[in-house]
Amino acid sequence: MSGRLLPLAGFLVAAALPFVPGIPAYWITIASYVALSSMVALGIVVLTGVASVVSFGQAMFVGFGAYTTGILTVRYGWPPIATLPVAIALTALLAWCIGAITLRLKGHYLPVATIAWNISFFYLTGGLDFFQRYDGISGIPPIAIGGFSFAGGTSFYLLSLAILIVLVIVTSNLLDSRVGRAIRALRGGVLAAESFGIDTGRARILAFVYAAILAAISGW
Repeated sequence: MSGRLLPLAGFLVAAALPFVPGIPAYWITIASYVALSSMVALGIVVLTGVASVVSFGQAMFVGFGAYTTGILTVRYGWPPIATLPVAIALTALLAWCIGAITLRLKGHYLPVATIAWNISFFYLTGGLDFFQRYDGISGIPPIAIGGFSFAGGTSFYLLSLAILIVLVIVTSNLLDSRVGRAIRALRGGVLAAESFGIDTGRARILAFVYAAILAAISGW
């Protein structure tokens, strides 16, 4: 089976999972978490596997997406679907600022710094009433499109899987683009990439921001 047909077959099997007779609802819930986690992992593949930037702070960007939709829906009455572009834009801005500071570090200082950002966000949200401290924000409405609610286990799983498929396609196209080729050149080392005229600082921060956006979509 060709490299293109194998992922397609995998997604078709995953999409058929909820319709297997007698399958426990708990399995569907776990499959939904797998799909959400895969979005974050996809960003880590781009950031660490392709751009060779080690980061342990992706959970923070998941929180950016989650808190953005939680606050806008519960406190300001926004429909969940309308909060997605806000979550993406806010995460991209914050990731760019964080990356501009953190990606200057070398060696083991870089992953340690990302851990520090992650811990700082955890205590920030847990210590402020604005984020409901460690209790979290409750009463968040389910995602709905055109009057159809994705509150059910099967519908939410299929939505998560569909978003994951879209992100896989977008990521594949990104890595085949001019920007993606610049990011892929980082695997050969910064000096080697710079010898071909690649702005390695820009390529690294673009990979950092893109991985953060994928994590935020998962959180959303």
